[in-house]
Amino acid sequence: MPIAQIHMMEGRTEAQKTALIEKVTDAICESVGAPREAVRVILQEMPNTNFGIGGKTVKSLGR
Repeated sequence: MPIAQIHMMEGRTEAQKTALIEKVTDAICESVGAPREAVRVILQEMPNTNFGIGGKTVKSLGR
């Protein structure tokens, strides 16, 4: 059972997340031949204050 875990900043719409799950599932099925029912996709969203680049939060960098 392939499991894809994706970490990203919060702020995407439900439609965007649904599309991402569908496309990642398709990519896994096509590349490793896994049956669609066996693929798991986990999205973990975080606030931009909980991620840092170069010693600064993403929020403070204006992203």
